[in-house]
Amino acid sequence: MKLLVHLLAGILFVFDHVASGVGSGEVFVMEGDSVIFHTGVETKQQEDIKWYFNNTRIAQINGALSFICTDVQCNAGTERFRDRLKLDNQTGSLTIMNITSTDSGLYELKIIRSNSGSDKIFRVIIGVPAAEQLEVNGNKGESVTLGSRERKPNDVMTWFFNDTLIAQITGDTNKTCTDVQCNNGTERFRDRLKVNQTGSLTITETRTTDSGLYKLQIIIGSSSFSITRVKRFSVTIFDSGLSPAVVAGIVVVLLVVAALIAGLIYCRRRRYTRAPQNENGE
Repeated sequence: MKLLVHLLAGILFVFDHVASGVGSGEVFVMEGDSVIFHTGVETKQQEDIKWYFNNTRIAQINGALSFICTDVQCNAGTERFRDRLKLDNQTGSLTIMNITSTDSGLYELKIIRSNSGSDKIFRVIIGVPAAEQLEVNGNKGESVTLGSRERKPNDVMTWFFNDTLIAQITGDTNKTCTDVQCNNGTERFRDRLKVNQTGSLTITETRTTDSGLYKLQIIIGSSSFSITRVKRFSVTIFDSGLSPAVVAGIVVVLLVVAALIAGLIYCRRRRYTRAPQNENGE
């Protein structure tokens, strides 16, 4: 029943805005993402641009650039986003950084020109990420693959190792790079990196020095908005053939076996050294 109600509400929402000649769209983002809402203005604008969140003005810029505001600057006492808004002075595009669950709702763009005006409405839906950071373990000399979801053709996926760019794949296959190709003079992995078309990163012939924090930045773009998503992988490469977890398990098993053997020896010794009950041994 709830699904039917949501479906009808969505249909009415679309019909209402299409009938009104208003651009609209749904934007699905995850907590922690950043999103840019594009105005479509490509040069230094001559228009007045206003942004609203659930009918409250959150950003504005006029054509003369004499008045620019975001969040509390637009409405005193309504500090809603706490310095997480950024307004592009050239295009009027709005960036919301570090999305939270309370940022879901309707965002409305009003562009006011001297002889006309236009509106866009974005319905933002926030999801919860499965995990903020994944733990990946491997043994020295083996290959480790850091994966992601399937990549769409226009997605830009960039990999960082301890905040250093090490790989990138874009819609243009000629712009795909790894290690020294991405950063001239920073040959860190020496041809041991491979990035495939899905955006997954494989490290071959791993070394202990490959341990650290790997960050994947995904930019999902369209003509109306762009979403930046970040995934983190904590990688640990062990020097021995066995990881600490396996070693700990072996130690536990050996201790249990030792305890059983000690118990058997104690029982046998106790049986053979039992004291006689009387002088006749009865």
